[in-house]
Amino acid sequence: MTGAGAHTTELATRGEERLTWVRARMRLLAAVRDDFAERRPFRGMTIGVGLHIEPKTAVLLETLAAGGADVRGTGNHGSTQDDVVAALAARGIPLLGTRDDSLETHVANLHRTLDAAPAILLDNGGDLAVMAADRGMASSIAGGTEETTSGGTRLRQEPAGRIPFPVIVINDSPLKAIAENRHAVGQSTVESFMRITNLQVPGRRFVVVGYGWCGRGAAQYLRALGGKVAVVEVDELRAFEAAFDGYRVASLEALAPWAEVIITATGRPGVVPAAVFDLVEDGTVVANIGHFPWEVDVEGLTARAAAVTDVGAAIQRIELEDGRHVILLADGRMLNLAGTHPKGNSIDSMDLGFMLQALSLERVATGASSLVLGPQGVPDDIERLIARRVLEVMGASR
Repeated sequence: MTGAGAHTTELATRGEERLTWVRARMRLLAAVRDDFAERRPFRGMTIGVGLHIEPKTAVLLETLAAGGADVRGTGNHGSTQDDVVAALAARGIPLLGTRDDSLETHVANLHRTLDAAPAILLDNGGDLAVMAADRGMASSIAGGTEETTSGGTRLRQEPAGRIPFPVIVINDSPLKAIAENRHAVGQSTVESFMRITNLQVPGRRFVVVGYGWCGRGAAQYLRALGGKVAVVEVDELRAFEAAFDGYRVASLEALAPWAEVIITATGRPGVVPAAVFDLVEDGTVVANIGHFPWEVDVEGLTARAAAVTDVGAAIQRIELEDGRHVILLADGRMLNLAGTHPKGNSIDSMDLGFMLQALSLERVATGASSLVLGPQGVPDDIERLIARRVLEVMGASR
């Protein structure tokens, strides 16, 4: 075989090798997959997916397919791993999108996902739910799930009645907040920063913008490795918590000249405005771990640039007109899904998180009438079931 076919086969083989490693270590999801294969709760249903496509999410999609779902969807913009897409296609789960897609192509792929007339949505950032409402499709959708804080916030900001079907916001789960957002994001933030930049953490000055669960985790793990950490937080109670956790707390304007690295973790647009770059020292590194690439005003930063140079995978050197320079990681997209060897959050944390996803999607498929309309938390019985199973797997006694 030669040409494109050989390349696709090679991609699929590489992707399957990675999937084999990850699949064998997601024990919680393996039990769900076996149960779904027997009961087939999604038989005859199409699930529309807009999700970061990497090995762990692929195992979730395999689990839904084992339960009878016709899985159609696309990756999120800029994070799709092409070898994983090829491996899923070889297993009969065709997905749209590549890592290098333009934003316009990505939006077209979201529309093509909805063209498949899904009954259930598995969303990451609220794109599919909002787009379905815009297209007048809401009456044909039984419900769905939303993975992220950013997406949950977006859906709750929609006018009342705009999302007239139940959406279980996985990120509202205390299990996910603790295991994935705090510990897994905290760990992967440090790993990704070090992997992409090859810079050390000990002694370096970090400013974490946002002290939600992801910000807490990033601050905790940076400090654990010897980083000097300060926090920017506009919510008084979270700022109070950060101060009592021992971090320096101040405004971004006050901390910007001190920072060697600024990391955003808010899920909200424009938290690092262009004016801040007038205050930073030469060589400051800027990165984001929120879902949307809108927390850093990249457009405003590059508008101040005398030159922009790619100096490595996911690294841009932005020369400012006054002679200083700023290092921007991953174009302002999610740091822990960037670089030449993106890993994302740990297998263990995503095993738990995707069990929450799978059982929540099953609840939508089989018991949507028991849910309220619009965004809501994970049902308590699902939370407690998973907590018990995780404790059993960990060998923890009650």
